[in-house]
Amino acid sequence: MYELYQNFMNELTPQMWQMVFKSTYETIYMGLVSTLLAVVAGLPLGFLAFLTGRGRILANPTLFAVLDVVINIGRSVPFIILLIILLPFTRLLVGTTLGTTAAIVPLAIAAMPFFARLTTNALAEIPTGLTEAGKAMGATRWQIISKYYLPESLPMLINAITLTLVTLIGYSAMAGVVGGGGLGNLAISYGEHRGMIYVKWIATIIIVLIVMIFQKCGDVLAQKYDHR
Repeated sequence: MYELYQNFMNELTPQMWQMVFKSTYETIYMGLVSTLLAVVAGLPLGFLAFLTGRGRILANPTLFAVLDVVINIGRSVPFIILLIILLPFTRLLVGTTLGTTAAIVPLAIAAMPFFARLTTNALAEIPTGLTEAGKAMGATRWQIISKYYLPESLPMLINAITLTLVTLIGYSAMAGVVGGGGLGNLAISYGEHRGMIYVKWIATIIIVLIVMIFQKCGDVLAQKYDHR
């Protein structure tokens, strides 16, 4: 027992704890910024894919088919492969492939079609009677979108944002494979390559706690806006 305690203290020095805190910040930073970018791009993409479907207010079979294929292909590419494929694009965009800012590029791109599909699924849950009532009262297309679709789907969209965020927290750990920073990079560089098992466990526990906290916050927020 004493030997385990000594190993723990030898690994988790004050300098290492500073690295743990810095890596925790980097993980949260990557998750929040990449989620924000994914929502900004994925929300209109998901709305457009839904609204151009058969029987919708912007029905366009050709555009719907194109968007559906793009979203499905984007969701199907494994993140670790996408991460490697996007290395040249990441270098072109931010000037490097290392660090948290560079990791945000593939994280956001991977999450955009994922969130777009969650958006279309959320909109599909809205009762069609509400939109029909809006049309009967003379509402314009924009009014139907802003006054019916968006408010009614808000709790489900909040859940979708939460799911995207916690998924990206997990993906950020994989970004550590290519020097993406964060707790994943710490666990790989020190926990695995240098055999510092306690560092690896601490990093894993913190990632789990971050996910649980964000999930709880998302659930509370969704319930607040759910008036059903």
